[in-house]
Amino acid sequence: MKRILQSKSNLLAACAARSASDKLGVETLVIDVGDVIGITDFFVVTSSNNQRHMQSIREEIEMNIVKEGDLKPIRVEGKESEQWMLIDYGIFVVHIFDREWRSFYNLERLWSDQPILDWEKND
Repeated sequence: MKRILQSKSNLLAACAARSASDKLGVETLVIDVGDVIGITDFFVVTSSNNQRHMQSIREEIEMNIVKEGDLKPIRVEGKESEQWMLIDYGIFVVHIFDREWRSFYNLERLWSDQPILDWEKND
């Protein structure tokens, strides 16, 4: 059962990353955190240029995840923020940062010992 769930979370996290990239999200990556934290399998991290761009990325991700996996977010935080937004799907979490805040929080460094999913080849 866990393999199926991981497979689904893998495919949907990759879909979210592609969706962010399609809307010109910057330096999009998927970090596999499933073995070290029990609340989610993947963090999808991307950067935006401004709040309008952040909203566009969020909308694209939400639309494509519904199409691909019939899944809606459990919650969305930071909808009005200009620095950071979080979309929680349970099995994966999307972080959309402006460039300055992404550099400040530096999730890539925090989770640098975890594998990065090659989402561009994960069709």
